[in-house]
Amino acid sequence: MKIRPLADKVIVERIEAESKTAGGIVLPDSAKEKPQRGKIVSVGEGKLLDDGARSKMQVKKGDEVLFTSYAGTEVKLDGKEYLIMEESDIMAIIEK
Repeated sequence: MKIRPLADKVIVERIEAESKTAGGIVLPDSAKEKPQRGKIVSVGEGKLLDDGARSKMQVKKGDEVLFTSYAGTEVKLDGKEYLIMEESDIMAIIEK
């Protein structure tokens, strides 16, 4: 199944958090926080402006990003979990 976001929405797949602390302690699932890091799977065409043009999206498919804690709506497709969020919920692009 394919999914295509509209306007300034993006689809993000979370990147799992580390299961060990820096000191080597293994964290149980109940102690882990949901990661605020993910990979862009798909982007919309951009927000529709008053003059009828579309704003350019700052993120693209494949970008690794940091987003706010309560960003987006969780959806499950083909057994995978994704987040659909507005581009404004993304705080930064991680460059390697």
